[in-house]
Amino acid sequence: MKDDSRKAQGTVRSAPVLVPMPAERPYTYAVPDGMHVVPGSIVRVPLGPREVAGIVWDCDAGDVDPKKLKPISQLFDCPPIDRETRRFVDWISTYTLAAPGMVARMLLRAPAAFDPEPWTEGLQRTEAVPDRMTAARARVLEASRDGFAWTRSGLAHAAGVSSTVIDGLRDQGVFETVMIPPRPVVAEPDTSYAQPELSPDQQAVADMLRAAVEKGGAAVTLVDGVTGSGKTEVYFEAVASALDKGRQVLILLPEIALTHAFLERFQDRFGAKPAEWHSDLPPRMREKVWRQVAEGSVRVVAGARSALFLPFQELGLIVVDEEHDPAYKQEDRVSYNARDMAVVRGRIGGFPVVLASATPSIDSRVNADQGRYARAMLPARFAEAALPHLQTIDMRRAPPARGGFLSPILISQIRRTLERGEQSLLFLNRRGYAPLTLCRVCGHRFQCPDCSSWLVEHRFRGQLVCHHCGHHEKRPDACPECGTFDHLVACGPGVERVAEEVVGHFPDARTIVLSSDLLGGVRRLRLELDAIANGDADIVIGTQLVAKGHNFPDMTLVGIVDADLGLANGDPRAAERTFQLLSQVTGRAGRTGKKSLGLLQTFQPDHPVMRAIVSGNAEAFYQREIAEREKSGLPPFGRLAGIIVSAATRAEAESHARAIRRAAPATADIQMLGPAEAPLALLAGRHRFRLLVHGGRRSDMQSYIKAVLSDGPKVRGSVRVAVDIDPQSFL
Repeated sequence: MKDDSRKAQGTVRSAPVLVPMPAERPYTYAVPDGMHVVPGSIVRVPLGPREVAGIVWDCDAGDVDPKKLKPISQLFDCPPIDRETRRFVDWISTYTLAAPGMVARMLLRAPAAFDPEPWTEGLQRTEAVPDRMTAARARVLEASRDGFAWTRSGLAHAAGVSSTVIDGLRDQGVFETVMIPPRPVVAEPDTSYAQPELSPDQQAVADMLRAAVEKGGAAVTLVDGVTGSGKTEVYFEAVASALDKGRQVLILLPEIALTHAFLERFQDRFGAKPAEWHSDLPPRMREKVWRQVAEGSVRVVAGARSALFLPFQELGLIVVDEEHDPAYKQEDRVSYNARDMAVVRGRIGGFPVVLASATPSIDSRVNADQGRYARAMLPARFAEAALPHLQTIDMRRAPPARGGFLSPILISQIRRTLERGEQSLLFLNRRGYAPLTLCRVCGHRFQCPDCSSWLVEHRFRGQLVCHHCGHHEKRPDACPECGTFDHLVACGPGVERVAEEVVGHFPDARTIVLSSDLLGGVRRLRLELDAIANGDADIVIGTQLVAKGHNFPDMTLVGIVDADLGLANGDPRAAERTFQLLSQVTGRAGRTGKKSLGLLQTFQPDHPVMRAIVSGNAEAFYQREIAEREKSGLPPFGRLAGIIVSAATRAEAESHARAIRRAAPATADIQMLGPAEAPLALLAGRHRFRLLVHGGRRSDMQSYIKAVLSDGPKVRGSVRVAVDIDPQSFL
C-alpha cells in the first residue's frame, strides 16, 4: 500500500539547500518546473516567515511527499559554488563542530552580488561624419578615435564639452548606442611587468616555490626568513607562476593596516593591484569583488581571513603572509584558524600553499621539522643590510624618573637618533593613555559595568573605554564614589601616556601615535604610515600595528617600553607570542642598511625570551620551546579544545558547566579539566566558565566533545555553549 500510495502521489523533483542558520543539515525544497539547479547553485528559499539565500548541497534529498515541500523561490544567475569549496565547508563544519549552515553563511556575505551587475548604456564611433565640424565636435572625435565604447558623460568629460554636443553627434549617426559590460575592479596582473633582481638566496627559494606551483598537487612550503629578507618578492614569483598557469591566487594578510603598502608592492611587480577583501571595504565594492571572483575576472585577491570564503572557481595558490599572527584566528560564531584552514583548502583543491614569516609559529616549525611541510630559508636581509644590534635595559638598575616610563638609557639614545636626523620607534602594546583609573581618596576603580575588566582611559578623546565590549563613558572630574574633585589618577602607561612623556623630553620632535583606535580609522592610519615612511616623523609611538610588514627607511632605533608585558599571563603560548612580537618590532630598524639599535626595557633580562632575542639565536629559543611543548603534551604534540559556557547569571553558567563536566567520560587519551571561571569572567553582561579538553595528537577530540554535549545537559534559558577547537586565547 505504501508503494502504491507513493506512485499515486508521484514523486517531486527536490533539492537539499544549505541555509545560513545553525541547522545540522540542509533542508529539502521542491524544484519548480522549468528551473534547473545543480549542486552549488545559489537560490532563494522560504524559511519561516522570511526568505533567505542558500546553496544547493550535495547530499541526497530522497523521495518526499510534494505536499510537504516548499518550492525554491528563485535561482540566482550566478556561477555555482564549486565542489572543492563545498567540500571545504563540510570539512570546517566537521572539524570546528560548527553547524554547516553557519560556515556556508560566510560564503553568502554579498547577497547583492548573486545577480549579474547591470550593463551600462554607452556610445561607440561609427563610420559616419557630422554635417558640419566645430571645435567642440572635433575634440569629441579626437577623444573617441580609439574605437572604444564610452558613456555619454564620460566622453563629454574627456573631450571637455557639454552633453548636448554628444547628443547632437549621436542624432546624426556619428555614434551608435551599445551596452558596456561592468568595469573590472582591478586590471589583470602582468607577470612580466617588472622582473625582480633577486639575491642568490632569494632566487633559490623563488625557484623552489615556482617548482611547487608547476608540479601542482597539495604541498605546503614554509618560507622562514629574517625581517627585511625579501620574503614578499620571493613568493611573488610563485604568484606569477600560478597566474601563468591560468589559476587564481589568494594572499592572506593579518591586518588591514598592511594592505595599502602591500598593494603598492604588488603593483610595482605586476603593473596592477590585486583586489582587496576586508571588513573596511565599502559594501558596493565587496559585492563587485565577490561577483568578479566568482566569474573569474579577478585573478588575485589580497585580504583578511574571511577571503578564504570567496567563491573562487580556479584557485591555484594560497599565500599566508605573517603566518604566525594571532589575527588569523576567528573566535566568534565559527571558530577557525585561517592559516590552518588555508592548508586544508590547498589539500582539498590539490594546489600548493605558502606560509611566510620571520618568526614562524611553533606549529609550523614542527610540521617543517617532521617533513610535513617543506622549509625554505632566507637567513640574511636583502642587499646585505645588517640586523639591528639588540640589548636589554635592566629596569632594576636603570629605572625611569619618578612618574615616567622611559629609562634614561632609552631617552639618551632617542636624543642621539634625533641628532642624526633619523627616526625612533617606541613600542607598547597598550592602547589609550592608561589601563586603569582610580581615586586617590577612596580607592574607587573604574570598571566596565558589563565586563570584568578595567576601563582604559583615552585622554585624547576624554573617554574611559572597555576594549572588550566597547562600553565607553566620559571621564568625570570627580570620583563617582566619594565625590572628591581632582583626585583621579591614571595608573600604568598606554601609548598616549608614553607620547606625553616623549613630548616632555623632546618638545620640538615630530611625534606620531599609531593605534588601531586612531580617530579617522584606516584612512588616517594609512596616511600616518605614509608620513613615517616619507620621513615626516621623528618619533613614532605605537602598538602591535607597527610590528608587521612596514618598511620605514630612516628608522634606526626601536625601544620596547615594556618587554615583559606579554609574559604576565598563564597562556601556554605566551613565550612564543612575546618572542614573535618583540622580534617583529625590533626588525623595523635598519632595513635599508643603516646602523641600527634595538633596546628592550625589562625587569627579566635573563628570561629565555629576552636572551634569545638579544643573542639573535632564534634557533635556541625554538628548540627550547618545542621541547617544553613536547614534554607537556601541548600543541602541536597534543590537542586542546575549549568549551565556554556563558549565561545571564553566574549560578546558571556554573551549574551548566559542572553538568557538562559530569557528563564527560573517562578515557585513556582525553581528559576534561575544569570548569573554572574564565579570566574574563564577565563579558558583555554574560558570566563565563571555561572547560579545557586536553588529548593526544591523534585523539578524536571532535567525537569526544560531540558525545559529551549530546549526553550532557540540554541548553536552556540564557545559557550558551561555544566550542573552540585549537584555542589561541585563554581569556
